[in-house]
Amino acid sequence: MAAPALLVLFGSQTGTAQDTAQRVGRQAQRRRLKVRVLPLDGYNVADLISESLVVFVCSTTGQGDPPDNMKNFWRFLFRKSLPAGSLSCLDCAVLGLGDSSYPKFNFVAKKLQKRLVQLGAAMLVPVGLADDQHDLGPDAVIDPWLQSFWEKVLVLYPVLSEVEPLRDDEPLPPSYTLHFLDEKTDQNPERIGTDPDRPVPSESSLFPARMLSNRRVTDPTHFQDVRLLDFDISGSNIQFSAGDVVLIRPQNSEDDVQRFCQLLRLDPESRFTLTPNSDAPDPVPARLPRPCSVRHLVERYLDVAAVPRRSFFELLAAVATSDLERDKLLEFCSPAGRDQLQAYCDRPRRTALEVLADFPLTTAELEPDRLLDLIPEIQPRSFSIASSLKVLPSRLQVLLAVVRYRTKLHRPRTGLCSNWLASLDPERGEVLVPLWVKRGGLRFPPDQDTPVVLVGPGTGVAPFRAALQERLSEGKAANVLFFGCRSEAKDFYFRSEWAAMTAAGKLQLFTAFSRDQQEEKVYVQHRVREKAALLWDLMSNKHGCFYIAGNAKQMPAAVRDALQFAFQQEGGVSAQEAEQMLVAMEKTGRLQSETWS
Repeated sequence: MAAPALLVLFGSQTGTAQDTAQRVGRQAQRRRLKVRVLPLDGYNVADLISESLVVFVCSTTGQGDPPDNMKNFWRFLFRKSLPAGSLSCLDCAVLGLGDSSYPKFNFVAKKLQKRLVQLGAAMLVPVGLADDQHDLGPDAVIDPWLQSFWEKVLVLYPVLSEVEPLRDDEPLPPSYTLHFLDEKTDQNPERIGTDPDRPVPSESSLFPARMLSNRRVTDPTHFQDVRLLDFDISGSNIQFSAGDVVLIRPQNSEDDVQRFCQLLRLDPESRFTLTPNSDAPDPVPARLPRPCSVRHLVERYLDVAAVPRRSFFELLAAVATSDLERDKLLEFCSPAGRDQLQAYCDRPRRTALEVLADFPLTTAELEPDRLLDLIPEIQPRSFSIASSLKVLPSRLQVLLAVVRYRTKLHRPRTGLCSNWLASLDPERGEVLVPLWVKRGGLRFPPDQDTPVVLVGPGTGVAPFRAALQERLSEGKAANVLFFGCRSEAKDFYFRSEWAAMTAAGKLQLFTAFSRDQQEEKVYVQHRVREKAALLWDLMSNKHGCFYIAGNAKQMPAAVRDALQFAFQQEGGVSAQEAEQMLVAMEKTGRLQSETWS
């Protein structure tokens, strides 16, 4: 049997599944297989019927949802009209990337595998369920899964055994070639505009929203800087409802751009065009201007401030010119070097730029052609919209916690997007932030009488501010909010707004200030337990809806447990019956969560 062409399809929200898919593609190239690596929505799913060998790599987002670049594929694949044996000629494998701290761990990968089997596909290996929470990270599952996959492929296609694969230390050709031009330019604009007839802004067509204000809402003495950002979206055609999210793609700081260009001896003002290598598994990135300046590439595309994945070290090792540096890079890539890699990179959150500085001999000789293979694209960040269009027409507000913390490294660690946004000052001149909006995971009841209970500690309260603004404007008065923070005086977001709603009889507010002077720390889950009778009445007798938003660590599970306790105590039901009630509420949309790690 002739060697097959491999198709690797990925569904990725933050870039991790894409990175893993590209890793599979490189392994195929080393085995001298023809390979294509594509996002699921960048592939005509109707062509699956003619494929022979496919690997699906997919993450799970939100509450068991497929990533954005997988949704069209998902809808097509689950059409009831598809014949049961339509994929009977397909050999495939599914690798899921997830986080076991979420209740629907790797739900998309599990459901995809089941559907492919229903359509007649042959699964070469069991579904892989990689877990971010594993002590050794997702590679603890990915590495043995890939080994099993290739072993199975060799059995199916013995002709591959006759081919001499490339050595691991032999560099693959770069995916792209950069052709530098003689003329230079200061910058390349993002593809943004304000044409009134333009389509609704999307990832491929951003809207340049004017920042109206950038105001700190925490006390100056508080350890955390939290901002309320206000944008003007007049003329954008953007529509959104409470529960929707805004996406913003950040850019690297000028200091990082300069440091990167100095390390690689690049002129930031030089321009280039990009062409794919004939063996490249990926198409040319559509988001890069043509031609493109080095400054634009580094500032707005390459994620030099991210913590690099293992693939970064593998690619760097393959082109290292120094024996000493190569040996260290190879050690980081090896199974035996996992602990060292975590200690050097993952735990202290060392950035790609800092790693390049630590390997100066290799970095100085790094060919620009390899940059797009080595460093991933900056991914957009999602934020819950904290305002209602019905109350604030042509405006969009975001509640933003500025990420800044210390590790053993000298320089503080900072969140790329939050620090970039916090640095923008509309009082010094016009500030435009390209953005777009998408449907969020939370949906609120349309009828007048259904009560809602909202549990949103910290910045988790953002979508509930939008919901309460919207509901009050529609005359919906059955609203309960549980809000928690550290200090009543320092980080009680929107305090005056809640007070006005409460005074008007439109809101019941229950607060928990965990660090204020008291015998024990009090969190929102404690307040939920205390209000068991109220919650039983609202959920059981008035068929209310219950919402949770905030950090995904312990809070969501603790709040859910507190609601289950309320059902047991006030409803007189068993723990099992209370759990069944919660599951039923989730299935009907009466219990919804929006959490992030």
